Amino acid sequence: MTTHVETAGGDSPWVTEFPEGLPIGDTWVAAPAAEDVRFPYDGTLVARAPVGDTALARQAVDAAVAVRAHVGRLPSHTRRAALLATHEAVASRRADFERLLVLETGKPLVDCRVEVDRTLLTLLTAAEEVARLHGETVPLDLLPSGEGLLGFWTRKPIGVVVGIAGFNYPLLLAAHKIAPSLAAGCPVVVKPAPQTPLATLWLVHLLREALHAGGAPRAAVQLVTGGPEVGVALTTDRRIGAVSFTGSAAVGHRIAQDAAPTKVLLELGSNAALVVAADADLDAAADAVVRGGYYASGQACISVQRVIVVDAVREEFVARLTERVARVVVGDPRDPATRVSALIDKRSTERVCAWLGEAVEAGASLVAGGRVTDGVIEPAVLLDADRGLPVWDEEVFGPVVAVRSVPDLETALDLVNDSRYGLHASVYTSALDAAFTALDRLEVGGVVVNEVPGFRSDVMPYGGVKDSGAGREGPRFAIEELTVTRMAVIRPTTTKP
Repeated sequence: MTTHVETAGGDSPWVTEFPEGLPIGDTWVAAPAAEDVRFPYDGTLVARAPVGDTALARQAVDAAVAVRAHVGRLPSHTRRAALLATHEAVASRRADFERLLVLETGKPLVDCRVEVDRTLLTLLTAAEEVARLHGETVPLDLLPSGEGLLGFWTRKPIGVVVGIAGFNYPLLLAAHKIAPSLAAGCPVVVKPAPQTPLATLWLVHLLREALHAGGAPRAAVQLVTGGPEVGVALTTDRRIGAVSFTGSAAVGHRIAQDAAPTKVLLELGSNAALVVAADADLDAAADAVVRGGYYASGQACISVQRVIVVDAVREEFVARLTERVARVVVGDPRDPATRVSALIDKRSTERVCAWLGEAVEAGASLVAGGRVTDGVIEPAVLLDADRGLPVWDEEVFGPVVAVRSVPDLETALDLVNDSRYGLHASVYTSALDAAFTALDRLEVGGVVVNEVPGFRSDVMPYGGVKDSGAGREGPRFAIEELTVTRMAVIRPTTTKP
C-alpha cells in the first residue's frame, strides 16, 4: 500500500495509512490533479491532496449504483461489525487524527479532541442503531374491508446517498453522512470540503478496509474531492436516492433546487442566539457566551453569535463578559491552551473584519477584541449592532458575538425569532415558567436552557427550521431519513370462512 506523508506544518513529518488517489469503486483511482493543503495558522504545507473531477464523480456513482442491491442486502451483523471495527481503528489512532485535524482546519487542539470524541460516538451509535432498524404491524381491520388481512411495514434503504460536508468539522460531519448511510444499507459517496479532505480520506479508507474484511464491497463507501462542478455532478444524478449536505444556506438552497425531486437533507447556517433573562445566573451566562461563542474560533453553525440581554442586567452582564473575553488565549492552535486561532483562510478573516468595521461605522461599539494579531482575529464583542447588519442578520462564522438589550423576556424571544435562521437557541433563566415559555415559542430546531446553544449530543435529533435546513441528523434520525417504509398487505388465504 502506498503511504501519504504529511509535512505537519513545521512539525516532524509522519506517515498516514491511506493510499494515493481517491477511493472509487473497489480500488484507489489516480486523481487528475492535486492541491496544497496548508496549515491556516502559518500557511505551511501540510500535504498535497488529490483533486477529482466530474468524470470521477460519475464513476463513483456508477460504482455505487452497481453495488446498491448488494449493500442493501448486507446482513445486519456485517454492517454493524464494519462500523464497530472503524470505531476501534479511529480510537487507536486518535492522537494522529487530532493532529491532522489541527493542521488542516487550523482549529485549536481542544476542539479537535472534541471532534474525534464525537466522531467515535457517532460511529458507535450508528452501529447500535443497526439493531433497531425494524417496522411494525398495522391493524388493517379497522375497516371491514381489512378483515382477514395481515399488515406490517419494514424500512428499506433509500438508495445511493451523496454526502457533502463542510470544512469546519470535516471528520465529524463526514461520519454523520457515512455511518448512518451504511447502517441503513445505503452506498454512500462523500465529498469533503476542498480545504479539508485529509481526515475524511483516512476515515473512508478505514471503513472500506473494515467492509472488505467482512466480505462486503469497498464500493459501499467512496470519496470524491473537487470543486462545485463535482458537487453538481453528484447531486444532480437522477440515480441518487438522497443528498445530505452541510454548509451554507445559499449553496444548500441551490442543491435543493438542482437535485429535485431527489430527497435532500440540509444542515445549513445560523446566527444562534443566547438570551439572558433578568433572573439568570450572570456568571454562568457570561461563561457560556465565552465558551459557546469562540470555540472552533467561532467557525460553528451553532456558536453563540447574538446575545440578547434583558435591560435590568445589561451593564452587569457586559462587565462580566468583557472581563472573561480578555482572558481567552489566542494563538497557535497546536497549543492545548489556545481557544481562538486563525480562520480557515485569509478571505474569511478579511470578511469578518469587514463586517466588524461596517457595524462600528453604523454605530455599534466594539468593546473587546476585533484586532488581527499574527493573522488571528482577537475574540470580539460588539454592543448594539442594529438589525440589518451582517453581524446580526447573517452567520459570521468567526470569533464575534453581538450583544443587544431589550426590556423583557417576551421581547427577547421575539428578537430571537426575528431571523431567517432557526437552528439552536438558548435561554439563561432560573424560572421554570420562563424556560417552558422559551421551549414553546422559539422557532428553532433545538432550545437549550442554561447551557450554550452549541450543545449537541450526537445521539439527539439535530437540525433546523427556516433557512437553517430540513431533515434531522443523529444516527437514529438520519437512518430514518435514509430509509423508506415498505408496506406489506397479506391475505393469508383466499378461502372465505
